[in-house]
Amino acid sequence: MDKMKILVPGAGPIIIGQAAEFDYSGSQCCSSLREDGHTVVLVNSNPATIQTDPDTADIVYIEPLTVESVEKIIEKEKPDAIIPGMGGQTGLNLTVGLDEKGVLKKHGVKILGTSLKSIEMAEDRDLFRKRMVEIGEPVAKSGIANTIDDSLRLAKELNYPVVIRPAFTLGGTGGGIAYDKEELEIIAGRGLALSPVKQLLVEESILGWLEFEFEVLRDKDDNAIIVCSMENLDPMGVHTGESIVVAPSLTLPERAYQKLRTSALKVVKSLGIIGGCNVQFAYNSKTQDYILIEVNPRVSRSSALASKATGVPIARIASMLCLGHRLHELSNRVTGNTSAAFEPSIDYVITKIPRWPFDKFKLADRELGTQMKSTGETMSIGRTFEESLMKAWRSIGQGEGYPEDPKWNKKELEKNLGTPNDQRLLAIWTYLAINGATKKSIESVCKITEFHAFFVERIAKLVRLEIETKNYTRNLPDDLLTTLKQNGFGDKHISHLTGISQDKIRNQRKKLGITSSFLMVDTCAGEFEAKTPYFYSTYADQKTKIETGKSIVILGSGPIRIGQGIEFDYSTVHGVQAARNAGYEAVVVNNNPETVSTDFDASDRLYFEPLDREAIFEILDLEKPYGIVLQLGGQTAVNLATHIEKYIKDEKLKTKILGTNVSNMELAEDRGKCGNLMEKAGINMPEWAAAENSDEVITYAEKIGYPVLVRPSFVLGGRGMEIVHNKTQLQKYLKLETHATPEKPVLVDKFLEGAIELDVDLISDGKKVIIGAIMEQIEMAGVHSGDSACVMPPQSLDKKTEKEIIKISKKVAKELKIIGAANLQLAIKDQKIYLLEANPRASRTLPYVSKSTGYPLARIAVNLMLGEKIKNLPEILPMEGASVKVPTFSWLKITGLDTVLGPEMKSTGEAMGHGPNFGTAYLKAMKGGNKKLPTKGTVFLSISNKLKLEFGNIAQELIDLGFKFIATKGTASHLRKKNIESEVIWRISDRKQPDILSVMRKGDVDLIINLPTGRRAATDGAQMRRLAVELGIPFITTLTGAKAAIDSLKEGESNYLEPLKKIKY
Repeated sequence: MDKMKILVPGAGPIIIGQAAEFDYSGSQCCSSLREDGHTVVLVNSNPATIQTDPDTADIVYIEPLTVESVEKIIEKEKPDAIIPGMGGQTGLNLTVGLDEKGVLKKHGVKILGTSLKSIEMAEDRDLFRKRMVEIGEPVAKSGIANTIDDSLRLAKELNYPVVIRPAFTLGGTGGGIAYDKEELEIIAGRGLALSPVKQLLVEESILGWLEFEFEVLRDKDDNAIIVCSMENLDPMGVHTGESIVVAPSLTLPERAYQKLRTSALKVVKSLGIIGGCNVQFAYNSKTQDYILIEVNPRVSRSSALASKATGVPIARIASMLCLGHRLHELSNRVTGNTSAAFEPSIDYVITKIPRWPFDKFKLADRELGTQMKSTGETMSIGRTFEESLMKAWRSIGQGEGYPEDPKWNKKELEKNLGTPNDQRLLAIWTYLAINGATKKSIESVCKITEFHAFFVERIAKLVRLEIETKNYTRNLPDDLLTTLKQNGFGDKHISHLTGISQDKIRNQRKKLGITSSFLMVDTCAGEFEAKTPYFYSTYADQKTKIETGKSIVILGSGPIRIGQGIEFDYSTVHGVQAARNAGYEAVVVNNNPETVSTDFDASDRLYFEPLDREAIFEILDLEKPYGIVLQLGGQTAVNLATHIEKYIKDEKLKTKILGTNVSNMELAEDRGKCGNLMEKAGINMPEWAAAENSDEVITYAEKIGYPVLVRPSFVLGGRGMEIVHNKTQLQKYLKLETHATPEKPVLVDKFLEGAIELDVDLISDGKKVIIGAIMEQIEMAGVHSGDSACVMPPQSLDKKTEKEIIKISKKVAKELKIIGAANLQLAIKDQKIYLLEANPRASRTLPYVSKSTGYPLARIAVNLMLGEKIKNLPEILPMEGASVKVPTFSWLKITGLDTVLGPEMKSTGEAMGHGPNFGTAYLKAMKGGNKKLPTKGTVFLSISNKLKLEFGNIAQELIDLGFKFIATKGTASHLRKKNIESEVIWRISDRKQPDILSVMRKGDVDLIINLPTGRRAATDGAQMRRLAVELGIPFITTLTGAKAAIDSLKEGESNYLEPLKKIKY
């Protein structure tokens, strides 16, 4: 094949339903295309991912994934072809848009892989249904609705409940199950608003059927293989992304497996799909009937899971198939001596558990359905389902890593058992435990949950082992310990059940020779010798010899969650590159199947393991590495530092903890010690106190003076954090949030109202400190930095202040003896600079800073940890123009959540814009985050009394830009005093028309500026903001956010279009 210039669109910012799995697929795609000799142009708006690293492709653009923006890139770069299937639904919809506008035809850009006709046939619900009927494949009874009335008519024909599936959306967005007319009107209205083609499939309910998935690879000559079969534990009615999933399928009889396998291959062939795709089935185990649910004509979330489950690089092979290669022509990189046409066989069990954000969003609706709500997932590997499940429980990173007593009453337990929700697995365990895991209780669980008896019986077996173990509080019998370990019980879980310390349990099993065996993921169940350096641990099999060299172990960050996202995987991959470049073998420990760091060829050895003490200690015993890096895996890795340091010392290992030493990491995390150190160094921190009980929280708050910021200590992403303005609000907070204890105090800080907040990323070799960037938060003080748009360089600081910030940052880094990377959060109030907190690790903003400046800070930081000294770097890294990072939110997916920003982080991802000035950068970032600002039209204003005085100038500036206003009575009255006219409408609570909701539904509002104060989750504002999310109307909820939007509109967007630059240092 002739060498081509190929455009690869990414998936954009991380949102629920489209997460890091496309970071993995896009990166593999770019790598394989370049290896094949092609020039790759990548476009994506997400700065957090390794995919937008300048080394990933030949040319990398961080630009909005819009037809308008990508058309300019096509005009400039003149690519020969585009691959649409590696950027999720965003990449597909973008390619369809470019084709419909005639851009691809005009510039002679051909589509590689699956044709648009085939994509449309799979994505268009009506065409798909008709095609399946043509080829004789069973589908659920259904009909197409283009209006709410259509959907009501169909529901009457099909009978309730009915399933609603909008066309061309991701992660089940806008879909749901309607049990009556009222529910259907709401779901159908939302689904039609969110479907790009305004089309819904209204489908008969097959709730309770089992769900299976088959991952397929097919080439242009119709050679195809099943990479992997997967089985959902939850029956139909729960989105596959929300279900616990096992691979391979464990309950499907061989005859039924072959039937579904044949169907999957037939369907993929009939649709003409080339590359990777996913086929989903519903299966009735009583009648052995099956129904086709849908086909994803691209690599998907399930592709990432299947890839990590088998070791087969699905996205890499799919990319080659898109170029016209055939399966038998491609080598199996795992075995090294078989072709990609070889169908994998696995002799272990994979378990995937989703990671939900309800620990942060306590008031959100936890019920699971056909629309995704999870932010990420973890995967585990074991020899049996039992071992695999328990390892997955340890890996999810919530709670203690084992089933804890939820302290539910009977009614709560029955509700959690009977309703699909994030706690259902715990509900099953608890119900079985209360009832002794008897045969009768197993039957009850199967009947209530419709889980297959195979899984419930094995969970019951684990529960019985737990009940038995509780009888031993001093000495644990050796045979019971052996059985527990073979069934996946972690040392921490056993310690919890018996009261025996983890150290004693570990010593007992070591004396018995019960240590981890590390086995290879080989795709061929041991039939061929494998070369993949991809391992999992088990206590249920004999040991195999693993060759190790002088290595550096790098801990990843586990499943994606709010507050700890894909940014840390970016840093992990850079850490691997730095270790390899320094001559070490790079070893990664992680358990997230969606990421690049868990590609088997991303490191010299990969251990797919829980990120807990037991797993890390076992790997240290095996590897005996030269060093271990804890700075790149977010708070997850940092929280293990003390335990790892103690273990290294106790076991007399020669392993070094690289970078900032553990005592200084602890010092930075301990508010008391850090505060005392900074006070001695002459660095200001806001007045604060650590309260050990609820009474102390109130006492300290009144002593410090309201407003105060209260939060639990040692948390991530601002969880449980709130700004409190009075005693009544504080008492309400203490009822909702975790109680203060001596072990886990609640921190009470003076809140610096109206302050300018800054982030500083820096690197240090222990003596010399380099400032990567000073970032100015655009949102007002009190909004979590992860939820605030931010700009670099700062726009409102003078040179004198900037120099003072550099001076303070260097001083903090030296006081904490930072080696590697660190992040500082600062605030300026009344011309005084305060240190809010110091994080002795790679930060969430590090990829954004690296891409804005061209310096790979994570890689440089690891070089410094390995002993390199800083040379030839300026005091603060230079950059051209301005860069803006904006957060992206998944409001649509999480009902019951108000969209007002505050100190608790709510965003799931971010987009970046770069340009010669702030206006260009901000407007590009907003477009990149799917929040395009209107340049004309009608603005609805609703301003709280507290902010009305400050808002007058902003309103006038909007008038000057050509906008007109509608407002509620109070805001309109205030505007009139400023001689600004507006159309007056009723408040929602007045229950009169027209109110803002009816005006929004008519499409008569282009922008909403709603500036509330205080905590008003059930107010008019909350209803309006929720509807704005569902209708896609941009809205602004802070004064500073409104100012930034207006400044950018005044400045305007230039025609700036430049790829990322890479600095040689």
